[in-house]
Amino acid sequence: MMSQRSLTFLFFLTLLSFSNSLPPVRVEVIRCASSPAAAPAFREAPAFRNADDCAQPTPSRVNIAMTLDANYLRGTIAAVLSILQHTSCPENVYFHFVAARSDPDTIASIRSTFPYLAFRLHRFDSGRVRGRISRSIRQALDQPLNYARIYLADILPLDVDRVIYLDSDVVVVDDIRALWDVDLAGRVVAAPEYCHANFTKYFTDAFWGDSVLSRTFDGLRPCYFNTGVMVMDVRRWRAGGYTQMVESWMTVQKQKHIYHLGSLPPFLLVLAGNIKAVDHRWNQHGLGGDNMEGRCRKLHSGPISLLHWSGKGKPWLRLDSRKPCPVDHLWAPYDLYKSSSPSLEE
Repeated sequence: MMSQRSLTFLFFLTLLSFSNSLPPVRVEVIRCASSPAAAPAFREAPAFRNADDCAQPTPSRVNIAMTLDANYLRGTIAAVLSILQHTSCPENVYFHFVAARSDPDTIASIRSTFPYLAFRLHRFDSGRVRGRISRSIRQALDQPLNYARIYLADILPLDVDRVIYLDSDVVVVDDIRALWDVDLAGRVVAAPEYCHANFTKYFTDAFWGDSVLSRTFDGLRPCYFNTGVMVMDVRRWRAGGYTQMVESWMTVQKQKHIYHLGSLPPFLLVLAGNIKAVDHRWNQHGLGGDNMEGRCRKLHSGPISLLHWSGKGKPWLRLDSRKPCPVDHLWAPYDLYKSSSPSLEE
C-alpha cells in the first residue's frame, strides 16, 4: 500500500503533467564573498519515526556522503530532509559532510535544523586538487570541492566500507535503503547508466583523434553515468588505487585538453563500461537544464525515487526569482529556508 507521502508526491507529478515548460531562466549560483555574512536561517525539521521495527534487529547503518558548501546549504538541507522523511529507519542513517573548511555558522545551521541528526564533518584539503583542475564550461564545475568525491576513500574513516555519494541539488522520494542495499556484484561503483546518450560528446576531438587515448574503451560498452548519485565500495576503491587513476587522467587533461566538463569525464574514463547499473529511477537528473542556459526541462517518463537538479538552474534560485520551472515545485516542499521575503503564495 502506498504511503501518504508517496501519494502526495504522485499528486505533484500529476500536476506537472499538465504544465508547459517556461522560457529559459538565466540563473547561476553566486559564490559567497570572502567577508563573513550572516548564515541563512532554517526551520527545525521534525524527528521522523517511520517504522516500528528499526531496533530489532538493528539494520546496518546507511552512510551518506555529501559536500557542505555555504553556497549550496539550502539544497543540502532540503536533500537531508527528504532522505529522513522517506527512509524507513532514519535513525540508522549517518551523514558524512565533506567541507573545504570548518564553518561554525554552517555547522550551527545543520545542528539547529536537525538536532537529532547523526553526522560528522570531514575536512577536504583543496590544495590536493587545485593544481589538477582544468577550466571547464561553467565556473561552478571548477570549484575544488566538486572534486572531493574522488577522494572519499581517503577522507572517510577506515570502518566505512560502503557509502552513497549524493550531490546537494537532489531530493529523495523513496527509501534510501533500497539504493544502499544494491548488489555491487564486485564493482567499485553502482549508478544509473544512460547508454542512449551520445558518449562521444563528453570528450574532445583531441581525445578521439589520439591513436592511444581513443583506445581507452576498447573491449567495453561505455555508457554515460552521472556522478552526483553513486554507491561506492570504499574499500575496493582504496585497494584498487582508483583515486590515482582519476588523477592521472586529470594530468592528461592539463596537457591535451581532452574534455570540457569538470570532474565527470575522468570518472567516465576510469569507470565507464565497468560499473553496476541500477534503475534509472534513482537519478532523474538534468532538472537544472543544460550547463549554459539552465532551461526548464520536463520529467522523464517512468517511476522516480530521486530528483536531481543537475545543470545550471537550481530550484531555490529559480523559486526566489519568481520564475520557477514546473519541476521546481517538487523541490519546494523540502525547503526549510526562513525567507525574509514574501513567499510565492502571498
